[in-house]
Amino acid sequence: MLLALAVVMSLATTAVPNNFIRSGRRLIEPFAAGIILPYLVLGVLLLSLAYLFISNDNIRIGFVLVAAVPPAVAVIPFTAILKGDVSYTLAATVSAYLAALLVMPLMFFLFIADELSQTCKLIEVIILLIILPMVVSRIILFFNWQEKIDRFRGPVTDWGFFIVLYTLVALNRDLIFARPDLLLPVVLIIFGAIFILGFIVEKAGSLLNRDRAQTTSWVLLSTLKNQGIAGGLAVTLFPEETALPSAVYTAFMILYFMWLDFRRKRQKI
Repeated sequence: MLLALAVVMSLATTAVPNNFIRSGRRLIEPFAAGIILPYLVLGVLLLSLAYLFISNDNIRIGFVLVAAVPPAVAVIPFTAILKGDVSYTLAATVSAYLAALLVMPLMFFLFIADELSQTCKLIEVIILLIILPMVVSRIILFFNWQEKIDRFRGPVTDWGFFIVLYTLVALNRDLIFARPDLLLPVVLIIFGAIFILGFIVEKAGSLLNRDRAQTTSWVLLSTLKNQGIAGGLAVTLFPEETALPSAVYTAFMILYFMWLDFRRKRQKI
């Protein structure tokens, strides 16, 4: 699962050109959005709801992991499909992944330090899923291999996500079907953190006179987390039920994108 994630992350980050940072001052606002929306808005909301309504310690840790990780790599292609501001989303995503190198260890220390006995393993996972893909993607761009990779990028990415989703759901199959008392609060929290928060952010964009493209970027950045990294950390470092929030988040993330795309097409009619 971790290897599949590392491959997907490496392919996804080739979308960031090597001269990206040269844009200078134009990056300030999206860089700030990449920290504020996925961490200070969505992350704080997830943590608050989890500590209010979740009593199971392992599931609560699962929410901490989801709150700590950067946005999903899918926010960039999703932004393009939904006619959002791809450059803005790209800059914000880069900022969020760089910030994750500090945010993730800090949140682990603050919220789950007592339960985390494999600190070295945590560092290995962060290197494998964030730092190494960044390095590999730079090598791909340096040697101009991206055109060769484009031929199989889609199937490799699809199979990588399938491995991640299958693993997360399979590990929690018994819990999903046998313990609705544990599943229901998780479902409600994630529904609120995606659908309701997305609605609020969209309205905030309108009130702040942002155009539809940038508002779309805001919505995706503030609702879609990289549940693959969160799930990888959960199954690597903690009991199986810790991955339940990541599994549920994956399902709702897919449903949310389908809803946004359906609504966009309906508005065009």
